[in-house]
Amino acid sequence: MSIRTESYLVGLVGDGVTPSLTPPMHEREGDVQGLRYLYRPIDLLELGLTGEAVGAILQSARTLGFNGLNITHPCKQLVLQHLDEVSPDARRLGAVNTVVIRDGRFIGHNTDFSGFAAALASGLPGARLDRVVQLGAGGAGSAVAYALLSAGVKTLELVDMDPQRAAARAAELAGFFPDSTVAARTTTELPQLMPLADGLVHCTPVGMAAHPGVPLDLDLLEPRHWVADIVYRPIDTELVRGARAKGCEVLDGGRMAVGQAADAFRIFTGLDADPERMRSHFLDLVAAEEVAA
Repeated sequence: MSIRTESYLVGLVGDGVTPSLTPPMHEREGDVQGLRYLYRPIDLLELGLTGEAVGAILQSARTLGFNGLNITHPCKQLVLQHLDEVSPDARRLGAVNTVVIRDGRFIGHNTDFSGFAAALASGLPGARLDRVVQLGAGGAGSAVAYALLSAGVKTLELVDMDPQRAAARAAELAGFFPDSTVAARTTTELPQLMPLADGLVHCTPVGMAAHPGVPLDLDLLEPRHWVADIVYRPIDTELVRGARAKGCEVLDGGRMAVGQAADAFRIFTGLDADPERMRSHFLDLVAAEEVAA
């Protein structure tokens, strides 16, 4: 295999990013494609910095020859004021998680929404999208809801513990997608919503290693439902396992994580990543983590 002469230096900026699986995913894909590709975490907690430092980090990255940075909590909104250009979708979402540095300019993108859109298309091809219930309307939930509506969901029921946040998000999304219905709902309405829904998307921390459990009564799930989770540590959350046991088609959170990484790789390099190859490596990384734990 020949090594391409151009090299790539990228990084991940955010709180607690040192254990992230994104760097090894990118580096492995770069290796396979014959690239000189180096990806480093820039952990704000370890550096004793706040999210407001993201502007200075961008300037330093440009000076040091970085090709781009992935951006995560707490910088996805803060970074906007430091960019020269923002993609239309990222502008609508008010959040950027990928910045490419090109000709000295900072250009922002959002691969949270595109990563979920790719995951939905590849992991649940042909899924009915007439009516979908989404749990969680926070930052990640916003991007996922945007992806669902972009994919053609006709009615999206946004369920959140914070009714005001759900209502604000629903109104905003309804403005972007006037041909769809977007409604804010509460958790108490789930018994009425699920019998009408084609699918369920979960976008809250419930199910993470630090927040075990399920986000709703599994008795509300029927075999005809499809279920998508964006939590990927663990990859088989209690929701994913429970839905699978009910006979539902499921989409684990790893699909979105890989979709995000593949899109960012393309933005940084101009080359298409192989999503299935990246997913295979991702699953190996997750399995190794579980063995170590």
